[in-house]
Amino acid sequence: MEAKRVDVGNLVRDAQIAVDDLVAEQEKVDADVEAVKARRTRDRTRMDQGLISNPKDLERMQHELESLERRIASLEDDEIEVMERLEEAQAELTKLQGMVAEAEEQLAGLTATRDEKLAALDEDLGTVAAGRGPVVEGLPADLLALYDRLREQKGGVGAAELRARECGGCRLTLDQAELNRIRGLAPDEVVRCEECQRILVRTPESGL
Repeated sequence: MEAKRVDVGNLVRDAQIAVDDLVAEQEKVDADVEAVKARRTRDRTRMDQGLISNPKDLERMQHELESLERRIASLEDDEIEVMERLEEAQAELTKLQGMVAEAEEQLAGLTATRDEKLAALDEDLGTVAAGRGPVVEGLPADLLALYDRLREQKGGVGAAELRARECGGCRLTLDQAELNRIRGLAPDEVVRCEECQRILVRTPESGL
């Protein structure tokens, strides 16, 4: 989820850059339109006020006004095109921003769930640790050391039940020769699985 949020965030950044570029382009086109219109207004005013009396100058001014009209029409077309592109870019940016907000909300929910589970695990570990003391009292120190070492090596499971001739750790089914050997051992002798090396706990359901 974090990777998805980062990916969408990168798309938002790119979309924002596109919007900013189009805003700048629209401002430039708007300024160009206003500048040409201002020039057209100035030329018309001079003609209307009779400030240009020379026929050649009047003809030249009329041609210039026609050229300005064409320029204004072209710029206004550019202006509409940029506005349409800007509208599309802003819509895309808004959509992506919504996706980021949704991803962040989901991430927050997952983080809260994870924190709750971690807190529950910490509480369970505390309970197990508190209950471990009475259980291990009187057990040989070398056996406890072996169990702790195996638990660290075997993903938290250092001992497993031998049930129905099967190791509860690696699920290996013991052959008859091994079962006969275990059957002949003293009850307090440590038995280990040949496959995974975990300590095997004998029970009435072991199948011995």
